[in-house]
Amino acid sequence: MKANARPAAADSGAAGDGPAEGLLLRMVRRQEVAFAMVGACNTLLGIGLTVAWLAVLGDAWPPAVAVVLAYAVGIVVAFVLHRTLVFRVRGRLLRDFAGFVVVNSGGLLMNTVLLSLAVSVLHLPRIPSAVVVMGLVAVASFFGHRYISFRRGPEAGSASAAG
Repeated sequence: MKANARPAAADSGAAGDGPAEGLLLRMVRRQEVAFAMVGACNTLLGIGLTVAWLAVLGDAWPPAVAVVLAYAVGIVVAFVLHRTLVFRVRGRLLRDFAGFVVVNSGGLLMNTVLLSLAVSVLHLPRIPSAVVVMGLVAVASFFGHRYISFRRGPEAGSASAAG
């Protein structure tokens, strides 16, 4: 089971049967660290896009429109970066993107539910709770993307080498 979820970069050995490791994985050597780095960059991009859309749209549009537009651009950028720099997979583009959106949406739902429970039910402080919940969601998202969005079976490595 473990081999089924490993990215092509982790499966490519001396035989060179999968894509070569990208620059980011060569630098940090840990997929988890690369995931966090891409996530941090994408978070900054999301903030920048939200601010930019707020400026472009002005007061004529509700602020939520800026958030949705920033999310739409940000999720595409995040997908491309995670796919190419972290998980290093090929093929199944639409299936991978659909899985990526599902995992990200699950993360949003998980974040909303856990933060609401922490603050409303357990009466924990809002900001520390948000930080802890976001950390838990980030870890869950890593595994979600690894085992759902970008999952490849052992036959995927040999099939990509053949074609």
